[in-house]
Amino acid sequence: MAKSSALQQARRVIDIEVAALRRVRRRLGPSFLQAVTLMQQRLEKGGKIIVTGIGKSGHIGHKIASTLASTGTTSVTLDPVDAVHGDLGVVARQDLILVLSYSGNTDELLRVIPLIKRQGVPIVVMTGNPRSELARQADLLLDVSVDQEACPLNLAPTSSTTAMLAMGDALAMVLLQSRGFRREDFAQLHPAGTIGRDLLLPVQEIMRPRKSIAICTEKSSVAQALSQITAKRCGAAVVVNAKGKVVGIYTHGDFVRGFQKDPAIGQRPLLSVMTPRPISILFGSLAAKALHIFETHRIEDLVVVDAAHRPLGLVDSQDLTRFRLL
Repeated sequence: MAKSSALQQARRVIDIEVAALRRVRRRLGPSFLQAVTLMQQRLEKGGKIIVTGIGKSGHIGHKIASTLASTGTTSVTLDPVDAVHGDLGVVARQDLILVLSYSGNTDELLRVIPLIKRQGVPIVVMTGNPRSELARQADLLLDVSVDQEACPLNLAPTSSTTAMLAMGDALAMVLLQSRGFRREDFAQLHPAGTIGRDLLLPVQEIMRPRKSIAICTEKSSVAQALSQITAKRCGAAVVVNAKGKVVGIYTHGDFVRGFQKDPAIGQRPLLSVMTPRPISILFGSLAAKALHIFETHRIEDLVVVDAAHRPLGLVDSQDLTRFRLL
């Protein structure tokens, strides 16, 4: 096959799959919302989402279950063949079954679904055939039908599996947001990943150490603080009292805003212009906690202190980007 022909065919495949996703997107509506609500209700009762399918749909089911589990939704997979040989024991009354079958007439699933229904477990079916037997047995139906497969023979599952995967991602991400799942939670579930590893670092690993930050007394002038801020190349000066304890913070932004109102602000003592009792974090806390503080309080600088509230370092919001925490 010529290179130009291969590229043309590749673009055709992607175009067909994109069109399939647009079709699925247009159909999103009440049934999707009902599925999300039902999943939330089962999870609140201590249940889990059990995903089942066979063949290519089964592979997609494994990915959906993995995405759900990794984003805070308890989820496992169930092989329909193994289910009728003892694995049905994994199903509890408070669970929900998510069934994947594009044809909607998969024999292995048709054998196991009635057994699950007897337990009173709700069944959500994701299928491309809304008139199928599986669709008829469903409590809720998610239609993922596509006009055609991207396979030139219109045989190999391509567009249909992409549509299933996208629908699964949509369910997982909506559940993630509705359950208040945060980056810190993601880190706890992915300790070996880059994001998890960085968020689980102690805050001292990302802070600017004491020797690299501006520290001034309450009696220091704004000009002196600004000089230190410039010399240390940081965005703020930590203000301490006579005992060396943190009592305030003064940022470069504070100076810019103050100078516009009072060009002589440089001579004023920090005590009169600083932000008192700044938000701080204890040395040894996790970077995840620091991130939560930044996101909650919308601050630019976070003082790191010891148990006696003496400054040990400073975390600048720009450091979060450098450590890929934002």
